[in-house]
Amino acid sequence: MSEAKRLDRFLSECFEISRSVSGKMIRSGQAAVNGVTVRDPAFKTVTGDSVEFMGQCVQVYDKLYYMLNKPEGCVCANDDSHNPVVFVHMRDIPGINSCHCVGRLDLDTTGLLLITNDGQWSHRISSPKKHLGKTYRVMLADPVNDDMISKLRTGILLTGEKKPTSPADVQVKGDHEIDLVIYEGRYHQVKRMIQACGNLVVALHRTAVGPLVLDPSLETGQYRPLSAEEIGLF
Repeated sequence: MSEAKRLDRFLSECFEISRSVSGKMIRSGQAAVNGVTVRDPAFKTVTGDSVEFMGQCVQVYDKLYYMLNKPEGCVCANDDSHNPVVFVHMRDIPGINSCHCVGRLDLDTTGLLLITNDGQWSHRISSPKKHLGKTYRVMLADPVNDDMISKLRTGILLTGEKKPTSPADVQVKGDHEIDLVIYEGRYHQVKRMIQACGNLVVALHRTAVGPLVLDPSLETGQYRPLSAEEIGLF
């Protein structure tokens, strides 16, 4: 049987906010469990409860951790009025509606996407303070050249930015192909970095987040739960 969990803790983990913030919001009447407003942060939720908070309704489930080989053409969101969301590939998982994407991949970017309902675990991965590397296989319109590699490894001042990008790790894989490791998460960062070097990204595929590598057995759109060892990497 699942262990009961305090409402303030559940909301903190689910919405990536502090316990003190969730507690204040609960006491001000901004949370409801199974349709009933709850003002006690210590209220115990159990698996199956429906919690309304911050304009969303989430189910209480045990912690879930998955990797998905994200396909092209879907967005990293729980709901979108214009494009299919990544969760359409995972609807058969009980409790998937309590989950969120750990970071985002662009609509046309494929590869490793982590899915969880553990906000603290998610924060450890996505926090800029962690400087966790994300590895991408980048297909380029024009051939790789030494000047581009040098710029990527040094850092690039992108248009509209005040600070250059952190130095990236680069491995040349072919005439039009590189593996690029970045340690930030700026808007369209890889594409903008490549464009600043006078080239264009033709295809972008994330192969790793930190030490966690995309399972090569997963076809596009397939997923699997993470092992205890993989969860413990972060």
